[in-house]
Amino acid sequence: MRRFGHVPRTGPGLRERLVPPYARASPRLWQGLGLPPGAADRLLRLAPWGGPLLVALVAGVLRFWNLGSPHAVIFDETYYAKDAWSLIHRGYEGAWPKDVDATVLQDPGAVAVPLNAGYVVHPPMGKWVIGLGEWFFGFDPFGWRFMVAVCGTLSVLMLCRIGRRLFRSTFLGCLAGGLMAVDGLHFVMSRTALLDQVLMFFVLAAFGCLLIDRDRARSRLARALPVDADGVLRPDARVAATLRLGRRPWRLAAGVMLGLAAATKWNGLYVMAAFGLLTVAWDVGARRVAGAERPFRAVLRRDVLPAFVSVVPVALATYVASWTGWILSDRGYYRNWATTGEGRGSSWSWLFPEWWRSLWHYESEVYTFHVNLTSGHTYESNPWSWIVLGRPVSYFYESPAQGKDGCPVDAAEKCAREVLAIGTPLLWWAGCLAVLYVLWRWSYRRDWRAGAIACGIAAGWLPWFLYQERTIFLFYAVVFVPFLCLAVAMMIGAMAGPAAGPPGPDGVVDPDGRAERRRTIGAIGAGVLVLLIVWNFIYFWPLFTGETIPMDEWRSRMWLDTWV
Repeated sequence: MRRFGHVPRTGPGLRERLVPPYARASPRLWQGLGLPPGAADRLLRLAPWGGPLLVALVAGVLRFWNLGSPHAVIFDETYYAKDAWSLIHRGYEGAWPKDVDATVLQDPGAVAVPLNAGYVVHPPMGKWVIGLGEWFFGFDPFGWRFMVAVCGTLSVLMLCRIGRRLFRSTFLGCLAGGLMAVDGLHFVMSRTALLDQVLMFFVLAAFGCLLIDRDRARSRLARALPVDADGVLRPDARVAATLRLGRRPWRLAAGVMLGLAAATKWNGLYVMAAFGLLTVAWDVGARRVAGAERPFRAVLRRDVLPAFVSVVPVALATYVASWTGWILSDRGYYRNWATTGEGRGSSWSWLFPEWWRSLWHYESEVYTFHVNLTSGHTYESNPWSWIVLGRPVSYFYESPAQGKDGCPVDAAEKCAREVLAIGTPLLWWAGCLAVLYVLWRWSYRRDWRAGAIACGIAAGWLPWFLYQERTIFLFYAVVFVPFLCLAVAMMIGAMAGPAAGPPGPDGVVDPDGRAERRRTIGAIGAGVLVLLIVWNFIYFWPLFTGETIPMDEWRSRMWLDTWV
């Protein structure tokens, strides 16, 4: 029948299932704006990088604008800013005087870096990142927030590119990055010298590396499969079950990123376990599509050991390398435990070097601290409430009197100035529906993209349910904010719907115009939702940046009683 021009109506071919093509954007929009066809085509060719870079530029301008304000040590900056300064000068965290913050803000040059070691409960990588900004710009709020703002800006760029690769759509990728650019929690964390934003950066980078590795592995499978006489790629059980996928440098890079994540905060270990299972599941799916009769057995034989070696030992080596400053010092906390403390003469002395045994003891003490941290805090919250923003965290609050610090002279009462770590409410509440949508799509449609997004959310959120008695906070959720934005972008893409359906029996596309009407209504609804999210970000801007506003305006933004 093909000889007589018959074109069978089938789904995507094997090659498209292994490596789906990127959606080709229509030039109609740009041509409608008056651009000539040649200029529209050039613009579309630049879009895969131009769009993400433009979104990241907007995100960077927002995050670096007045970055040194408030000129204060806010919330846990009192720990990490000073620890970072110690690291870049001593190689280990020092024991700082309790009341040194005011002196640091007034005259940082007058503050001596302590020689005595301080007891800290987080690995050093995130503080090394913060310290890099202090090394460049000095020991002040701009300096210790600089590199965190860089991580926040680059994470928006990465999410645009990750979303494009995940959805095969530049528009949806840029939409996901744009949503994160206007998320309040991501924005506030990008302007505060805390560890969780750095952790999020490495987690997102690891996910992106694994996504590239997935595409490359499936491309290698596609190249190895046979092609029939019609030029159609065909599955082959032998090739699919026995092909070795060779070197996978992007999986090694993911191992490094996951090691850096764990070296920032320990909850990166849960992400490493989840992503390790995810990349193996992707290999199972690839070999099944390629024709393997027993894909689990094939992956067990060919892929599991290389995947383990590429991720776990690499991550462990990266984690240990982050402690180099402490290892090379002779004053770090517990540094000499194995030679001068209770560890002297250990039965393991012949097997492990003294620095390793001292580090192991330090880590065990830190673990005991973390699991027993149950002291109450004003802004602690249960992880059940995070997704609905039940209890945000106030990083900074002042009540300027009339005529001072931007408060109008004729104000009826004192003004408010606050930095509130809270997500953009409409984005997060839409995210509640988006999470349900990706779970449905993964469960009933077996959409691997929805499964990947759900895995990222689960890896950053669910482990905290194991420690509900521990003192934990909403801002820990910033780790899964990128995946929440991917979920919302996927839901918005479904709202907008496909551009057009397949041709009918007479070859006419959408003869009754039903698909076009559905597309128009969906696009309007999706556009309204995005505009409302952007408006919501603008409305809460004073609470994200610590601007002075009248007390009535501050109260009008306290939508829930638990936000006060």
